Amino acid sequence: MSSSSTSIPFISSQEAEKALTYAALIPAIEQALGDFSNGEQGGVVQPLRSVFPVKKQDGYFLSMPAYSEKQSGLACKLLTLFPKNENTKFPVLQGTIALFDPDNGSLKAILDGEAITGMRTAAASAVATKYLAPEGSKILAILGAGLQASTHLQALRHVIPFSEVRVWNRTYARAEAFAAKYGCIACKTGEEAVKDADVIATVTGTSTPILQSEWVKDGAHINCVGAPVPDQQELDPALVRRSVIYADSKEAALNESGDVVISKAEVFGEIGEVVLGKLKARRNETTIFKSLGSCLGCMRQISYSCFGLRIETVNLC
Repeated sequence: MSSSSTSIPFISSQEAEKALTYAALIPAIEQALGDFSNGEQGGVVQPLRSVFPVKKQDGYFLSMPAYSEKQSGLACKLLTLFPKNENTKFPVLQGTIALFDPDNGSLKAILDGEAITGMRTAAASAVATKYLAPEGSKILAILGAGLQASTHLQALRHVIPFSEVRVWNRTYARAEAFAAKYGCIACKTGEEAVKDADVIATVTGTSTPILQSEWVKDGAHINCVGAPVPDQQELDPALVRRSVIYADSKEAALNESGDVVISKAEVFGEIGEVVLGKLKARRNETTIFKSLGSCLGCMRQISYSCFGLRIETVNLC
C-alpha cells in the first residue's frame, strides 16, 4: 500500500485488539446503547440490517450501516455468517468495516472486523449483565468455545468477579482447550455447564436450540449472542417465553432474532432504556439479553500509525 496522503489505510484485527481495552470499551458501549434508545435526542440512525442467503453454503451476507451524530461516526459493517466453517481454518463469522468521514462522506479507513466485532459484542453483553445479573452472581457458563466465548469471558469478568466458569462446546476437545487456556472447567454436556449458573452466554453457530428451559434455574441471566437471523435458534422457545427479554434493538429483535420470532415471545424493552433509567431492570427474574449488534455501537477515539499514515480519530464499530 502506498503511504501517500490519498491512500486508504487498513487497520488489522491485531492492531485494533491492541488499541482496545474493556475498561474503556464497556462504558463506551453503555453510552452508545443509551444513545440508541434515546430516539432523536440520542442522534443515532441505524436501520435494520440487510441480510440475504448464500444458499450453496447455507450462509448469509449482512450489511449494517449506521450514523451517530453525537460521536461523529459514519460506518458500514459487512459480515458473512457461514456456519459450515466451524472446525475449519475459516471463522464462522467474518467482518469488514468501512469508516467514512461524516462531514464530507469520504472513505476514511478499512478495518478488519474480527477483533472489533468480538470485543464490541462482548462489551454489550457485559453492560446487560451489569444491570440484569442476579445479585451475588458467582457461576458463569459459556456455551461455545470460539472467539466470542473468549471475548465474553474477558468482558464479563470486568463486571462480575465469578468464582467459577464453565465451558461447553459440541466438540469436547475445543472446550478442553479453551478451559486449559483460560482456567475454566470443561463440561461434556450443556446441561452440566449451566446447572445452577447465575449468568449464561450462548455464543455458538448453531441453527437449533442448544440451551433447554429445564436446565436453567429461575433468576438466571442469559446473554444470547448467536442465531442472528429469523430461521435460527440458540434457545428453547419455552425458555424464551418464560424469560424477560431485553434487546439492543427491540425492532431488530422482533424482526431478525429467530429466538424471538419462532417463540413468538414479547420483548420487554431495550437495554439502553435500562441504562437511561427509563425501564426497570428485572434482575430477580429470569432474563435474556438478545444481542443483534450494531455498526456504531462502539465509538472510541484512538490513534494509529499505519503504513506511514496517522489516523487521529478512528470510530470503531
